[in-house]
Amino acid sequence: MIRMNRSFGPFCRVLLLLLAAALFPAGAEAHAAASSAGRAEDTAAQEIAEEEPDVKRIVLGHVGDSYEWHIATAGGREWSLPLPVIVHSPSSGWHCFSAKRLRGGAEYEGLRIAADGDHAGKIVERQADGSDLRPLDLSITKTVAGLLLNSALVVALVLGAARWYRGRKPDAAAPRGVVGLFETLVESLVDDLIEPCVGPSYRRFAPYLLTVFCFIFLNNLMGLIPFFPGGANVTGNIAVALVLAVATFLVVNLSGSRHYWKDIFWPDVPTWLKVPVPIIPLIELVGVFTKPFALMIRLFANMLAGHAVILSLTCVVFVTVKMGAAVNASMTALSVLFSIFMNCLELLVAFLQAYVFTMLSAVFIGLAQERGGEADAGAEK
Repeated sequence: MIRMNRSFGPFCRVLLLLLAAALFPAGAEAHAAASSAGRAEDTAAQEIAEEEPDVKRIVLGHVGDSYEWHIATAGGREWSLPLPVIVHSPSSGWHCFSAKRLRGGAEYEGLRIAADGDHAGKIVERQADGSDLRPLDLSITKTVAGLLLNSALVVALVLGAARWYRGRKPDAAAPRGVVGLFETLVESLVDDLIEPCVGPSYRRFAPYLLTVFCFIFLNNLMGLIPFFPGGANVTGNIAVALVLAVATFLVVNLSGSRHYWKDIFWPDVPTWLKVPVPIIPLIELVGVFTKPFALMIRLFANMLAGHAVILSLTCVVFVTVKMGAAVNASMTALSVLFSIFMNCLELLVAFLQAYVFTMLSAVFIGLAQERGGEADAGAEK
């Protein structure tokens, strides 16, 4: 047995040498191919590293709307949640499908997401003459999905607090946790804000004002969360701010007293300022529309600017890569510090914007509820 093993060893070595000699050209080619591929990957990685980040695209991509909800980027792949696309075209009718079919500029059922032009980032349909038609778009975009999610959270919070009070006796212990915090918030808003600004009829408008505050505040907080399901810029969207302003506009003017409308169309000013040219009534009438407009712009601009500043500070880390290790390290440290400061400031702004919107809405409602008092009595005499 030992003799057999000794004779088998040299044979195996010779066989391995022959196999290596036969496969050497292929191995050399494979090694060369692998080396070439490695150099190509290194070159591509170097080119990617040398590319300057498009700060404008990054900022606008976050604060803007989209048909997918970006979750994370891992392993060179973007993970996102495709949302439902619901559009109606005059030529082809209704379309309902997943936004996944439109990724990468793909076209599905004649529809695609425009890359440039007046409808950039929106779904368009190519017509027979080569032009793009913007169909009626009822899609569930990122802003709409965030709006629905945050609205559900507000409803769950309010109903959860209301459920705690059911069956509780007046002498029961005070609530704790989220319910206790919610009770303190509501009491402070009603006692310190709504009642003083609206007046005797504050209970009539308290539900609307409390709903507006909770909705704006929760959406502001969710917009500051940098990961899914947060990050949707709901209150920084002009359409959402417009709807909130229109709601206040309707509440103010539909509930306005006779004295409120009299002060608009026939204010207590010298007659020559009212006839023959109604100068003051025109100014007062314009003020009816500028008040909700100011509410819309204030909320929209403040929340949009906060998101844009935080993202711009974060991009400083990548913009200064080419400036050397020392500059990049120092700017990274400053970027992190300022980003933390801005996030803390945005927490304060999230509350202040909800508080200011609610306060101004309460003030406008209170002004519309004035009955005239002594002025009306003197007019009747």
